[in-house]
Amino acid sequence: MAGAFLRTSNITEARDKALEVLDFCELLHRKDMLAKDLPIADKKRMEIARSLAGDPELMLLDETAAGLNPREIERAMELVKKIRDRGITCFVVEHVMKFIMGISDRMMCINFGSEIARGTPEEIASHPEVIKAYLGEEYVKGR
Repeated sequence: MAGAFLRTSNITEARDKALEVLDFCELLHRKDMLAKDLPIADKKRMEIARSLAGDPELMLLDETAAGLNPREIERAMELVKKIRDRGITCFVVEHVMKFIMGISDRMMCINFGSEIARGTPEEIASHPEVIKAYLGEEYVKGR
């Protein structure tokens, strides 16, 4: 409900919005649990649900996949895609490449605070400066 109070001061409206986003985030079955008792994957979903309750146009997601197992990463990817399909822009900071490559339309890669590449996931994955920065110069073809 906390996120919903950004847009309303009515408790009933806030509760209804909270239940709607819990359902959207596949957390409705956890609605009576304390956040501190949720498993890590559900805590991350709860944080996203809290943000969604405020009806954002843009969401900043930071390390959404960190600490998740492969199945949880797949579920997190599905959730971010559903959010994107609602027309919400997602700005994602992530180090789990499976996650970021699976959800992104466009990417920007940074090394030591400076942009080194921008493009589609395919362009980023084959960009020599990205490969050099993240894997090492020995992995850059043609060198």
